[in-house]
Amino acid sequence: MNNARTAPDLLSLASGAANAGNEALPLRAAPHNLDAEQALLGAILVNNEAHDRVSGFLDPHHFFDPVHQQIYETAAKLIAGGKQATPITLRTYFETAPPIEPGLTVPQYLGRLVTNATTIINAYDYGRTIYDLAIRRHLILIGEDMVNAAYDSPIEFPPGDQIEEAENRLFSLAENGKYGQGFLGFGTALTHAIEMANNAYQREGGLSGISTGLRDLDAKMGGLQASDLIILAGRPSMGKTALVTNIAFNVAKNYKAERQPDGTDKVLDGAVVGFFSLEMSAEQLATRILAEQAEISSEKIRRGMINEAEFKRLVQVSQQMSTIPLFIDQTGGISIAQLAARARKLKRQRGLGLLIVDYLQLLSGSRRTSEGRVQEITEITTGLKALAKELEVPIIALSQLSRQVEQREDKRPQLSDLRESGSIEQDADVVMFVFREEYYVERTKPSEGTAEFQTWMEKMQMVSGKAEAIIGKQRHGPVGTVTLAFEGQYTRFGNLAHDQYLPERHE
Repeated sequence: MNNARTAPDLLSLASGAANAGNEALPLRAAPHNLDAEQALLGAILVNNEAHDRVSGFLDPHHFFDPVHQQIYETAAKLIAGGKQATPITLRTYFETAPPIEPGLTVPQYLGRLVTNATTIINAYDYGRTIYDLAIRRHLILIGEDMVNAAYDSPIEFPPGDQIEEAENRLFSLAENGKYGQGFLGFGTALTHAIEMANNAYQREGGLSGISTGLRDLDAKMGGLQASDLIILAGRPSMGKTALVTNIAFNVAKNYKAERQPDGTDKVLDGAVVGFFSLEMSAEQLATRILAEQAEISSEKIRRGMINEAEFKRLVQVSQQMSTIPLFIDQTGGISIAQLAARARKLKRQRGLGLLIVDYLQLLSGSRRTSEGRVQEITEITTGLKALAKELEVPIIALSQLSRQVEQREDKRPQLSDLRESGSIEQDADVVMFVFREEYYVERTKPSEGTAEFQTWMEKMQMVSGKAEAIIGKQRHGPVGTVTLAFEGQYTRFGNLAHDQYLPERHE
């Protein structure tokens, strides 16, 4: 086989009749290098160790020539099965294959590949050449699809969706092009661990992750860890949105960065926060934070029931808050793919350090998912965990709980209470529940003047203004309960004075 053999140029075949009799238009074949493909296949057939050098990133579809694709795939399967891949062992699989050209069968061609084989030393470089050319061909295909879609302009595929699909395909192509890190030497892994420990040692509070601003929660979790998926769940009115809003503001408020000689910013504390508010508007979210910081009831702010002094305090606080790096996306009903695309964009433009999703069940999966809601939730949680690792940021995703909590005497939630709990519990690094016993005790108020009323008053006094953050799962640390202060009128969680802790519960 020689380089005169090229794949048919589809464009030339389609245009041939139309251009008959006219001046020939310049036509270009798709990027490829048959020499590199032949040399690599020959090296693999001579020494199967050559396959190990390229198998981490090179797949059969990266080869331009269909016959080369079949040879590489067959050889790879034999090697994976612990067998030798040589012209003799491959011969069986190509005995009935059509000839490559008159007088040249595939088994004969395998012998030619071995004769012209390169050395194993060059295998990686040839593999990279083949891969890079395949990526260029894929780029051409994406470009052609974009042009065709723009010309056709189907009603069900508006320009916004076309842009989003092209962006996702391009980003997917770019991510695949990283090949993956492969194995890390244990010495390298140890170096990373020591660097993390050193950062924790030098940081105020001794945290390896981002501080939530809640002392006891940080002590239990070591801060919010990069690449972790943290599920924060609770029944309605427990305050899960309030808690995650408090954390978002604390993290953004503490953001400090130092410009490096290479022009990049080294984050010293806090983080840039991206907040996907799928249920509440950006205005409602801002009102909550404003109420918390100005210590004015959010209800009073919404109804305009404030005096001049309170209004001046609102203006002053809002001016102080306006510069913090907290970015809110209030688009409802977006898909996990859309969320990922927007998060990547924020990471490129602003340097994202923490991502929050309120809440998980309002996301949708891909259009291809038709197996049901459980399968869709699995796709969403898997996508969020992959996004956390890809962007190297913690992601906090809020989740609903099933109603079975209300049927128990002890209303404290458990892992089994998560809706579609299989995938959520499996993919999450941390599962945390928000629980306020005050909410339930308040609704059992008996008639005043009775003995039960006195008992109720004593219990209310014990639980009033307190909340529990119950860590039901934590891959990198202990589980347990953290008691927090909760001020309902400001929707604010805070640190509890040590003499205010609830008595320890014995399981």
